[in-house]
Amino acid sequence: MRYLKLGSGNIDRFLERISNYGELYAPQKISEKFYDYRKVDDIEKVEFNYNRTITPAKKYFIPPKQEMFEFDIEEGEYEETLGEVKPFVLFGLHACSIVALRILDGVYLNEYPDKYYAARREAGIIIGISCLPDEYCFCNLRRTDFVDVGFDLFLHELPDGYLIRVGSERGHRIVDENMDIFENVDNEDIENFKKFEKKRHEMFRYEGSFDNLRYMLELTENSPLWEEESEKCLGCGNCTMTCPTCRCYDVQDLPDIDGKHGKRIRFWDSCQFRSHGLVAGGHNFRETKKDRFINRYVCKNAYFYPLGTSYCVGCGNCTYFCPAGIDFLKNLMKIRDVIGAVHGE
Repeated sequence: MRYLKLGSGNIDRFLERISNYGELYAPQKISEKFYDYRKVDDIEKVEFNYNRTITPAKKYFIPPKQEMFEFDIEEGEYEETLGEVKPFVLFGLHACSIVALRILDGVYLNEYPDKYYAARREAGIIIGISCLPDEYCFCNLRRTDFVDVGFDLFLHELPDGYLIRVGSERGHRIVDENMDIFENVDNEDIENFKKFEKKRHEMFRYEGSFDNLRYMLELTENSPLWEEESEKCLGCGNCTMTCPTCRCYDVQDLPDIDGKHGKRIRFWDSCQFRSHGLVAGGHNFRETKKDRFINRYVCKNAYFYPLGTSYCVGCGNCTYFCPAGIDFLKNLMKIRDVIGAVHGE
């Protein structure tokens, strides 16, 4: 891997340069408490030190609402409306968010690739940035706190700038075309990088492994915890909408008023909505709120074999944005204790 340094004095120039490669999106403060990825109109508004955003990076690859094609009922024809996807730069993704995109790749770019997702993925330039965990983060338990693939450039904080890892051919090209703003990495930079990584590691509040959690969850479906916690749930879907790996969507055909034409759209759905498990005839595969609540925990902790991790990347978004105050990690810890007591651990 190639390593370079971006000095503090060249950070603004770096943002200006990368905006030449496509429309630039980055974390920005949108209220006293919250951040979100937004189009950058003023580079001074780009936030380098933030913990999480209201909407995850997946929205640039799986839009919350997306038109798929237009159709003509009389002619029995349809025309795709994908169009040209212009290049864009997504700046400031944390390691767990990049792993989340790789998980989505495994879903949408498998043996039956989704052309809508693929086009946006190809057009998107990914630039990651290091972060320090807060009390909601547990990406270390998920082994997603450091990423070595899935980005074009990754910035690691130094006292006087950033150490940059180059992670793709496109990243090499960006660097080669802008070498005047980069420097070589020296021994002091390496030592500072080590210190930052040590500090970051020590800030995590939890240690251990969640590798066997999927099985623990499957063995405790009768635990009273599910009844207690699901009673708190509002069924709002915030946990899934803010999750960087939740990928459920619904599809609808919207006919025009003439009844002859229309369009097909898809939009984000949530397993926490009662309508999610509802099928023709009125049967619902997840009739109760408790059923839907358990399903999310089992789904998020299922094993994603291609990456050797779970579908949960430990970002803490679901807990942070839950209006009912449901603590996802705390519930997982309780489940571990229940099983531990059974097996005398």
